[in-house]
Amino acid sequence: MDRHYYGDHSLTIARHPSETDERMMVRVAAFGLFADERLEFCKGLSDTDEPDLWQKDLTGQIQTWIEVGQPDERRISKASGRSDRVIVIAYAGRTADIWWQGVKGKVERLQNVTVWSLEDGVAEALGKLAERTMRLQLMMQDGDASLSSERVDPVAIRWNVLKAGAA
Repeated sequence: MDRHYYGDHSLTIARHPSETDERMMVRVAAFGLFADERLEFCKGLSDTDEPDLWQKDLTGQIQTWIEVGQPDERRISKASGRSDRVIVIAYAGRTADIWWQGVKGKVERLQNVTVWSLEDGVAEALGKLAERTMRLQLMMQDGDASLSSERVDPVAIRWNVLKAGAA
């Protein structure tokens, strides 16, 4: 996963009224993990036709579609057909495990879909980084990732790969 990408990004993040600090910060961490100059936040919870983040090429083709949470298999299948690569980042421990068991059979046949489950406690720790104005740094080295702010100790971002998609 180490990509030798170095960049500074000034982001304005729209937050749905029902979105928790944890979910918002998982979206921010996802941005850092897959950072690219063309990766952008989308409407996510506010629009069923858009993911949480996406990266498009210069022609408008969706290259990467990133979902945070526990989307249903229809949404994942639709994303798989519209994008070159789909990444789902589930969180919330036991409920994420139950969700995966429910969608696994249909999602496993989708070759371009990758599914991660954040380890227990990661989303909660990320939520503690949330502030109205943040200055964050994401560091990835040797397969380990951490997100840090000026006010809170770094949060190790650990995940389990539930399904690896084709590269």
